[in-house]
Amino acid sequence: METPAIRVVSLHKTYQNDIHAVKGLSFTVAAGSCFALLGPNGAGKTTTMKILYGKARPDPQGETVIEVLGFDPRRDELDIKVQTGVVPQDNALDEELDVMRNLLVYARLNGIRGRRAVERIDELLAFMELIDKRNASVRELSGGMKRRLAIARALLNNPRLLILDEPTTGLDPQVRHVIWDKLRSLMRSGVTVLVSTHYMDEAYQLANRILIMDHGEAVLEGHPASLMETHMERHVLEVTNAARASRVDAALGDGNGDDIRVERSAERALYYGNALAPLEDAARRLDFGEYVLRPANLEDLFLKTTGRQLNELQ
Repeated sequence: METPAIRVVSLHKTYQNDIHAVKGLSFTVAAGSCFALLGPNGAGKTTTMKILYGKARPDPQGETVIEVLGFDPRRDELDIKVQTGVVPQDNALDEELDVMRNLLVYARLNGIRGRRAVERIDELLAFMELIDKRNASVRELSGGMKRRLAIARALLNNPRLLILDEPTTGLDPQVRHVIWDKLRSLMRSGVTVLVSTHYMDEAYQLANRILIMDHGEAVLEGHPASLMETHMERHVLEVTNAARASRVDAALGDGNGDDIRVERSAERALYYGNALAPLEDAARRLDFGEYVLRPANLEDLFLKTTGRQLNELQ
């Protein structure tokens, strides 16, 4: 059996203000796969990532195991950094420098110099579709270009593991899909990808496995499609005006609602079921524009798992 790229057993992290950010987290990431961490703000995703590449220290627990590319970040931080590329939430680019000089600085930090550095940078700029911005000032770049530049920077050392913290937040759909394609290409070449994201479609499109976290704990883990099949109904009737939901309640109360699960908020009512026909019948009692009848998706599962109410960190 192939050695996993990441193995974590019983990980804990407590901050000085007694916030238990990570509580007994365990997971394994297969080499060459994409593993996505999902969860509300404050769930512990970023803390977990920082521990893996040595920027944060876990609580000293005897049963804790952390292996990243065969190394323990508590002892072998440098060995991990040499083989890992990290894209944090903040791009942290030097806006006083142009694109080329930004990358030359990081190439030198990675021991890549001279012609070899220039060739590697040009290769990555072409890969991230930024070659025409080679001499542009960073401050002139769009948000999507800056994000792609941050990813190019993380790839300078030809990493075996790429860690991305919310890589496409705030980007338009075109840029997001370009980044997804680049990550797929990297995985085909054998790079392991660990990503945190608030975009459920991103996780569904990219990840071989997802881990949904809440309040520092693992809630669900598995292949996205498998989790949907096991834990989620197939269809949802979303009533966008809660005042009209009584019509749906009446329709489903006629004997069609035995297998319907309902979630309500002040403005909406959502009816989940595996059978489409009862939801279609109920939708006929509503006017056009008052409802959406659609397949359930990973966001529905996420909200079912973590709840629809904001927590104290959101």
